[in-house]
Amino acid sequence: MIKEKRLNIMEMTKKEFENLPERKSFNEEVGEFDSIVILPTKYKHDSGYQCMDFVGCIEDRPIIRLSGCSDVMNIEGIGGFGYNWLEKHKTNKEVFRITSVKAWGIDCLPKSRLLRIFCRRKIKVGDALSSFEIWSIKEDKG
Repeated sequence: MIKEKRLNIMEMTKKEFENLPERKSFNEEVGEFDSIVILPTKYKHDSGYQCMDFVGCIEDRPIIRLSGCSDVMNIEGIGGFGYNWLEKHKTNKEVFRITSVKAWGIDCLPKSRLLRIFCRRKIKVGDALSSFEIWSIKEDKG
């Protein structure tokens, strides 16, 4: 019996990240992740900046490539107000006084040398657009 190789982001090359499956459409719902790996592409955005792709990961396992066309990543969404902030707070005045600790961090994977972004919560991602949004969601892990 042949044992299937389980990919681990700590042991992967950049090429292995590039060969992961992509989102089927720009707005496909892809679930929640524990971390996001930033994957530079060979494409240049109209802005002049290099495009990035993002790999959603659960624990140390890569799941799916998420974008490929983004020149900007917005942590906690555009403006940094968090997921669904307008619906939660009804007025934008409250959002400036209410904030909770997310404990965002960035490290560098040893083999691929790609950057990994993580926080104390699960991560939700936005659509595959020019500006790629990620949010911390749910309660802290502990």
